[in-house]
Amino acid sequence: MKLLAVEAVQNGTYYASRYQQITDLGVDLHVLNGEGTPDFWPAPRYRVAGSRHVDAITAAARQWHQQEDFAGVLTFSESGVVAVAAVAQALGLPGIGLEAARTSRNKLLMREAHERGGAAHPEFAFVADRDQALAVAGKFGYPVILKPTLGAASNFVFRVDSPDQMAQRFDQASAGIQTMSWYLMETEGVDLGPHGLLVESFLDGDEYLIEALAWDDEVYLGSVVDRITVEGDTFDDDVHHAPTALTPTQLADVQRVVAAGARAQGLRRCAMHAEVRFHDGRPHLLEIAVRPGGGGLDHMARLSAGYDPIQAVVDVASGRRPAVDHYQPTGVHTAAMCLLCASGTIDRVEVPAEARDDPRIFFLKVTATPGDVILRPPAGNNILGFLGATGTSLDDALDVAVRRAGQIQVEFRDRP
Repeated sequence: MKLLAVEAVQNGTYYASRYQQITDLGVDLHVLNGEGTPDFWPAPRYRVAGSRHVDAITAAARQWHQQEDFAGVLTFSESGVVAVAAVAQALGLPGIGLEAARTSRNKLLMREAHERGGAAHPEFAFVADRDQALAVAGKFGYPVILKPTLGAASNFVFRVDSPDQMAQRFDQASAGIQTMSWYLMETEGVDLGPHGLLVESFLDGDEYLIEALAWDDEVYLGSVVDRITVEGDTFDDDVHHAPTALTPTQLADVQRVVAAGARAQGLRRCAMHAEVRFHDGRPHLLEIAVRPGGGGLDHMARLSAGYDPIQAVVDVASGRRPAVDHYQPTGVHTAAMCLLCASGTIDRVEVPAEARDDPRIFFLKVTATPGDVILRPPAGNNILGFLGATGTSLDDALDVAVRRAGQIQVEFRDRP
């Protein structure tokens, strides 16, 4: 089976390991980047369209499809969701459609869909300037959340606790989203919806990350992971644990809100990454993205729940129903984290052998390379990589992950 992976703009080598996972499943994977570097993927299964414009990408995909007869098209990139929907539509392959893709990419359109569909969500408002942001925050009551409509990876997402903070954070976010990589990696030539900032009411409970599947009239929770980060006013989504501590009743509530959100976004057949947060005892939607979660969440899903989000992406892209049932934990404890470091230009990253070779480490990926610039909040939210560990309990797995992460050394060429 031949599948086509698409990035409107290549995100470094970030998705190369997931592309390799797909080939390990026996798929003949071809990769098309609108803009990208030479030799990113083995020739002759790699092409660069030469432009991130949707017309150039779809034209290149159509020409290649005539030669290779792809069974489906996919992406792992949040910034590739709309481009892939356009390509699937142009090639007559399975897809979610442009409207559902746009709704699932743009957080304002997503919130409006959740409101229409009756899926629990925070209060929200699109704000055009600082005065409007201050007025909305005053109406909702502090703390509030300030976030981009076309963001990802918590870039320029702030908890704001006062009018003075709002004035500062709004100016930082307004400037930052114009040069944010996730926005600049979007395809051109397609209406992506409003590019700007939302103010949302604060949800004060715990957060959960879900790998899910929509298939016709059913939504399945394949994996549920607890976010155990100690939060500040920026959102480093950096420490997770599975299996979840949610009760069966709470899981049923989560499944209902994810299903309502998926239907509201127009999602009938797709692999999804959903994030929910409890408030007043009820789960509310933060987002539903139409791609698997990043970092090591796919590994955590396989180990802690027996669900493979990558296999699900392959199946859905080719029009087959994935082998999935409702969430059932395996009993294996996992803890995973983003590897964070200070801001600066990377000179060298050293991972000691004891961290690389520890059999309890199921995932260790350094994504930053020499020459990369790391920006930390409020300037950005770049990370060093990811690490995940297994253990006999949450505390045991977390202890292994923290100790091994602490052994990784980073040197900088320059610091701000």
